[in-house]
Amino acid sequence: MKIFKFFYFINLLILLSIFIPSSSSSLPIDPYSQALLSLKSELIDDNNNLDDWVVPSGINLTKNGSSYACSWSGIKCNKDSLVTSINLSMKKLGGTISGKGFSVFTNVIDFNLSYNFFSGNLPPEIFNLTSLKSLDISKNNFSGQLPAEISELEYLKILNLAGSYFRGAIPSEYGSFKSLEFLHLAGNSLSGNIPANLGNLQTLTHMEIGYNFYQGFIPPQIGNLSKLKYLDIADANLSGSIPKELSNLTSLQSLFLFKNQLTGSIPSELSRIKPLKDLDLSDNFLSGSIPESFSELKNLRLLSLMYNEMSGTVPEGIGELTFLETLLIWKNNFSGFLPKSLGQNSKLKWLDVSTNNFNGSIPQDICLGRVLYKLILFSNKFTGSLFSIANCSSLVRLRVEDNSFSGEIPLKFSHLHDITYVDLSSNSFVGGIPSDISQATQLEYFNVSYNKQLRGNIPTQIWSLPQLQNFSASSCGILGHLPSFESCKSISVIDLDRNNLSGTISNSVSKCQALVTIKLSNNNLTGQIPEELANLPILKFVDLSNNKFIGIIPAKFGSSSTLQLLNVSFNNISGSIPKGEAFKLMDSSAFVGNPELCGAPLRPCFESLGILGSTGTWKLTQIVLLFVGLLIILLVFAFGILHFRKGFKS
Repeated sequence: MKIFKFFYFINLLILLSIFIPSSSSSLPIDPYSQALLSLKSELIDDNNNLDDWVVPSGINLTKNGSSYACSWSGIKCNKDSLVTSINLSMKKLGGTISGKGFSVFTNVIDFNLSYNFFSGNLPPEIFNLTSLKSLDISKNNFSGQLPAEISELEYLKILNLAGSYFRGAIPSEYGSFKSLEFLHLAGNSLSGNIPANLGNLQTLTHMEIGYNFYQGFIPPQIGNLSKLKYLDIADANLSGSIPKELSNLTSLQSLFLFKNQLTGSIPSELSRIKPLKDLDLSDNFLSGSIPESFSELKNLRLLSLMYNEMSGTVPEGIGELTFLETLLIWKNNFSGFLPKSLGQNSKLKWLDVSTNNFNGSIPQDICLGRVLYKLILFSNKFTGSLFSIANCSSLVRLRVEDNSFSGEIPLKFSHLHDITYVDLSSNSFVGGIPSDISQATQLEYFNVSYNKQLRGNIPTQIWSLPQLQNFSASSCGILGHLPSFESCKSISVIDLDRNNLSGTISNSVSKCQALVTIKLSNNNLTGQIPEELANLPILKFVDLSNNKFIGIIPAKFGSSSTLQLLNVSFNNISGSIPKGEAFKLMDSSAFVGNPELCGAPLRPCFESLGILGSTGTWKLTQIVLLFVGLLIILLVFAFGILHFRKGFKS
């Protein structure tokens, strides 16, 4: 026994001498540790995430009878001290990998280099990992062709090569995996046709091969994958129609084919996929209508057909789907009414039917599930009121602009604790802006413009909303004064053009330090332009045209480094236009209609005349010059008469 141990020890030393580099030849290291140290020497590890990959000095070949590597980060061993897992995911590592020494890892079943910065080709030595069940090198900078030899790994169940720069076609050999369950090749630079023999992967349950640049069609053979639960070939440059053979994927739960160039109508046979939960066919060139048979997809929770060329009506049965959470069909040519039962039978969360030709009213029970947070209906022909969503406290985003809604705005903002975006513009609302809008503390955007009969006043506390960035209510017939800006914090856009506002702009506008744009044209505002407005640090666009402002333009506008437009046309502004870089680029149309205003880009001012002082107006200048001119003429005339008389006497 002692002789056996002696020869074993000698043989191990000989083996180690092969792996140990000359700079470390004095260290007794086991094969696993040596191979991993060789790998470490090739890597870029700026964050020192592999600092614990070291062998302590000493004479022992192993530590407590096991490989040193078994205690290193990312390394796992079995009870026999054999390395079974190498997981270097998300360690910010870079460099190229030669694969030198990989031949010792015949027991590794999990090899993971994902979410790093590795580059170069995938080393062929990786195919020496003959026990591999999971290979994940996704989200790196690998390049070159996809290696066909991977298909020889007979135990491989998970193959993730996504998110790198692999190019060329998917090797046809990838249809010969014996045990593959998960295939992820998305987000590379793959081209060519999708191999038809991928339909031979009878064990496959998950396939993601989109976000590439294929040519051709979806192979009908994909329909042979009877165990497939997840299929994603989105954004892949695919053309042609959707194969009706996909209806044979009777285990499928998610189908994503969006952002391709698919044409034709949606096969009604897809309704045979009873487990289907997510169906996204958006951003294609699909035509025709939504199949009536889709009402049989009882497990459907997402239906996205947006951005196509579809038409017809939405089947009433869609409103009966009890698990439906998201319905996105915007940017099509749909018409008619929305299903009356929509929202009545499910926990509807997100509905977007914008940019179609729908008419009628909002379904009465649209918010019955109390979880509707996005309701997007803009650019249709909807009519009626918004009373069906008056108490929809779950709303976060509401867009109903460019329709024919009427009546008062029934929203109870005091109950809309999470609302951030509201656009009610271009409708026929009346009755003013709800006064409790100042209680919507999360509101960031509010637009009610082009409701010409809205009337009412601007709520007094509107500027106190802590998150409000954009407030637009142009062309609404709004009366009254501008509220004080004392609590103004976050507002960046104020658009109140074409109303009946009166009064002045309060000096408290100085509180609006985030203000970028203020439009108050075509009102009845009076008083002077406050100097505080000129002091705002990031102000770019100011439109005060067609009002009754008086006085001068504050000189501090001339020193603004952000101002791009100041429109004060058609007021009673006087004095000179400030000198500054911004004003050199402004057109004269921004200043016309103010008879007593002068300076570039209008006519020159004559302020240099000492008798007038620096504040003399152009009108006064004209009078004085006329007076001086007449006086000179009279003096010349008198002098001439006097000279004539003297000449006569002589």
